[in-house]
Amino acid sequence: MKVPETGLLEGGRKLPVMEEFYTLQGEGFNMGRAAYFIRLGGCDVGCAWCDSKETWNASLFPPIPVEEVVERALQHPAKTVVVTGGEPSLYQLDIFTASLKEKGITTMLETSGAYPLTGAWDWICLSPKKNVPPRKDIYVRAQELKVIIQTKADLEWAEKNAVYVSPECKLFLQPEWSVAERIMDTLTQYVMDHPQWRISLQSHKYMRIP
Repeated sequence: MKVPETGLLEGGRKLPVMEEFYTLQGEGFNMGRAAYFIRLGGCDVGCAWCDSKETWNASLFPPIPVEEVVERALQHPAKTVVVTGGEPSLYQLDIFTASLKEKGITTMLETSGAYPLTGAWDWICLSPKKNVPPRKDIYVRAQELKVIIQTKADLEWAEKNAVYVSPECKLFLQPEWSVAERIMDTLTQYVMDHPQWRISLQSHKYMRIP
């Protein structure tokens, strides 16, 4: 992974934005909610099943001023921004989220928790990865824990992470897309036996939207 030099990012005044789009949240607790998605380039977690590997090399995406991104977000009816990646926690996001909040925009983050979090967030979805486990201080800040399940053994990983989140945190198991049909019966039974969990589906893929 290549990350832009610190000087190019101007202390968080610029970010390597890969893409921006207005759509519906497809996963987790906020599924079906309209939001403006901002996908940042750069990730070194390296999940084999990642469906956005094109984000990994941040140097492919020239940093742009956060003010420009905020103005584009304001052009849409839903005043909610979801920052995803890649891995957003690689970057200094205080200036960006402050600019969003000044405009009355709700801020949501999707992160593996691999690096220290910056920025002011109304909702944090923590999706822990075995390759680079989350920092312990991030668990208690998460409103949502979403664990990707590829094999039955991943359920043990999910429970290990659930120990660290707050009692109010929403717990989700999400089948990895390529094995969803094969593992769905296992997940269904697991949630019925452990009702503190819910199932998250990648509904945007079923709807064929971004």
